[in-house]
Amino acid sequence: MSDVQATTVDPAERLLQRMTPVQRVHAILHRYPALSPAVVLVLAAVVLGSLNNRFFLPSNLSLVAQQVAVVGGLAVGQTLIILTAGIDLSVGAIMVFTSIVMAGSAANFGVPGPLALVLGLLVGTLAGGLNGLLVTRLRLPPFIVTLGTLNIFTALTLLVSNGASIQGKDIPDLLQWTGLPIAIGPFRLTTGVLLMLAMYVIATYVLRNTAFGRHIYAVGDDREAARLAGIAVNRILLSAYLAAGFIFAVTAWILIGRVGAASPNAATDANLDSITAVVIGGTSLFGGRGLIVGSLLGALIVGVFRNGLALAGVDVLYQTLVVGVLVIVAVATDQWIRRVRA
Repeated sequence: MSDVQATTVDPAERLLQRMTPVQRVHAILHRYPALSPAVVLVLAAVVLGSLNNRFFLPSNLSLVAQQVAVVGGLAVGQTLIILTAGIDLSVGAIMVFTSIVMAGSAANFGVPGPLALVLGLLVGTLAGGLNGLLVTRLRLPPFIVTLGTLNIFTALTLLVSNGASIQGKDIPDLLQWTGLPIAIGPFRLTTGVLLMLAMYVIATYVLRNTAFGRHIYAVGDDREAARLAGIAVNRILLSAYLAAGFIFAVTAWILIGRVGAASPNAATDANLDSITAVVIGGTSLFGGRGLIVGSLLGALIVGVFRNGLALAGVDVLYQTLVVGVLVIVAVATDQWIRRVRA
């Protein structure tokens, strides 16, 4: 009887038993891309919380969530682009330009709040579409395209705003709705935080349960194989950039509520911070691998490190250094996983 059972052992289980500890770690990380950033987030919280007992106070954790809302929102769109093996350096510039369009149209031209919001969402979507058209029609590298549009949208922001901020008293209440505080037990969040979380829920569903989501992964993993399989690669790429542009516009709405104004100088580090969140979150820069929830974890990791180190009295310079080290480690980990897989 025991001999029969021995011959019916699952081959996959037999293979797992022959794996070394390192190979098992690799297999787990490859199967669950969001696991490593989750572990890093928990360890960071424990260590930083032990350095300062104010870290785990509800008021401080609420502040971290509010600070992460903007970068976390941008990371949703950035993840869509990076999953296609692209990259978008213009995300922050699109967001700030859209926020100026929203607030400026209402404050300077008397456009009603709902119409100003719709106008901003349209502008952000078209801005993302411009990147997509340049990538798909002219076949230009996404890095070069978005580096160029970064400068274009930054210049347009300064031209439209004349370099001046639009104060909250001149902005309709609807555009500042994302800054409305909401008490959830001992925590004090904002509607902007909840809106960001809603974007993650929607994006997770789309990537996991729709043909569009599966095609995003297929195009990022192997573009030529996707084309041979009958996937309209350029259409998927353009759709991804359009969707990302819409997400950046929604994040512009969150930004206005977060700042209480629309400033052409807001979120100066947002472009790189969004990439940092996505990479730390386990999404591969080579495309085709990653989970949207990992980007949220990545944004939280950056927010937790900055906040915890600030509470510990660490200089901002060293906070930035730590984030840079995290990015390098995250990319090195992704390279290791892909190399061992091969």
